[in-house]
Amino acid sequence: MKLIISLFALFASASAFSPAARPMGVQRASTKSVAQVQMAEMSDDLYIDMDRRNLMNLILLGSATVTVGALGIPYILFFVPPGAGGGGGGVTAKDALGDDIVASSYIESKGAKDRSLAQGLKGDATYLIIKEDKSLESYGLNAVCTHLGCVVPWSAANNKFMCPCHGSQYAPDGAVVRGPAPLPLALAHCDVKDDGKIYFSPWTEEDFRTGGKGWWN
Repeated sequence: MKLIISLFALFASASAFSPAARPMGVQRASTKSVAQVQMAEMSDDLYIDMDRRNLMNLILLGSATVTVGALGIPYILFFVPPGAGGGGGGVTAKDALGDDIVASSYIESKGAKDRSLAQGLKGDATYLIIKEDKSLESYGLNAVCTHLGCVVPWSAANNKFMCPCHGSQYAPDGAVVRGPAPLPLALAHCDVKDDGKIYFSPWTEEDFRTGGKGWWN
């Protein structure tokens, strides 16, 4: 009898420490749910990483575009002659003080073959030319060098315009005598109107020095 009671007690204690029985399929369902949650989390992480990657790509592309533009635009403009001459309608020639130039008093104060600067179209420095007979030439010459944009002074002793920057030289009518300037000085019409003042206006006709269209048009 004692033997039977001891066996029964041993069986009861073993049952107490054994895991509870689970219905079939419960373990598999739980494992599948965990796997789905993990895959969803990985998908969210991947989506966030792709957004960050796209943002970084856009930032890098923008930075590269700005850098190339900053370096490339000045390089391109180096080969474009500086703007000169041209403009809307006629403008009065002005002296160094910004006053309108009156033809009679101006011509009287200058000698034959004089070439002096005035403010012309677009505010560019422009030469007024006095001819040998002491009359005003019908055109003015833009003083901006067609090489790199320096203002070219007139050398009366050499009878030509001589750029101090890189040695370009121009004839009295603005045609190129020596490079590196690639083009002649721009032309502008120069006229005296009824009010007695000198006016500059755009030169849109053929360039009489080259026989072709003016490069400034």
